[in-house]
Amino acid sequence: MWWFQQGLSFLPMALVVWSAASFVFSYITAIILHHVDPLVPYISDTGTTPPERCLFGIMLNISAFLGMATMYVRYKQVHALNPERSRILRLNKIGLTLGLMSCFGLCIIANFQKCVLYYIHVLGACLTFGVGAIYMLVQTILSYLMQPELHSKDIFWIRLTVSLWCWSSIVSMFVSSVVLYSGLYGTNLVQKLHWDPQEKGYTAHIISTVSEWSLAFSFLSFFLTYIRDFQKISLHAAVSLHGQTLHNLPPSFVTEEQALLVAGSI
Repeated sequence: MWWFQQGLSFLPMALVVWSAASFVFSYITAIILHHVDPLVPYISDTGTTPPERCLFGIMLNISAFLGMATMYVRYKQVHALNPERSRILRLNKIGLTLGLMSCFGLCIIANFQKCVLYYIHVLGACLTFGVGAIYMLVQTILSYLMQPELHSKDIFWIRLTVSLWCWSSIVSMFVSSVVLYSGLYGTNLVQKLHWDPQEKGYTAHIISTVSEWSLAFSFLSFFLTYIRDFQKISLHAAVSLHGQTLHNLPPSFVTEEQALLVAGSI
């Protein structure tokens, strides 16, 4: 059995591979069609102009679904491993809520382009990266609380390192974006897809775009740490029949049918 066939380890792996592919494919398409500059454009800029906008939107929506599934499985795993530890259970619920909010933000990014509805797009980015960073922090704290009884200390340190990487990227991106869009380098920069290295503000632009790519891949790296944990878990659906037909029956028939089902199960 291959490593990705063990438990549900394919789920975070699929999330990481698919999300990375959505960034790379839209970037390559935008570069080939000369819609953006080859040197580190904003991720959102590679999904602004058709046809890459369509590809970007579809693939990110699927990424959001995979993210929700991954976060839910993580929630169920932590809950099952710590049934009596109220502090961990409380943090676990908070983490799931934050994670679902982050995935909803990703849907907003996918469907509301930066050059069309800028403020809604920024709202989606804040939910995805801002709330998502807090989700990573909560999961790192959970890893700390569960070590060394439930997993090794190495996982905690790896997740802590990736979380610090994420937060440093957020700070770098925020500061450079504030400087870039402060009005010192002109107006309407949101619509600008092509930059000349000699232009004022180019350095701030590059720092901002590099920080965004760094931030995105810090998220993907964090989900890679779930693979080993997910090898130890599987989910099964239990089917419970409340009758032998799908017709709406009178109450007397339902009672008799339930009695037959019970008799048949003894």
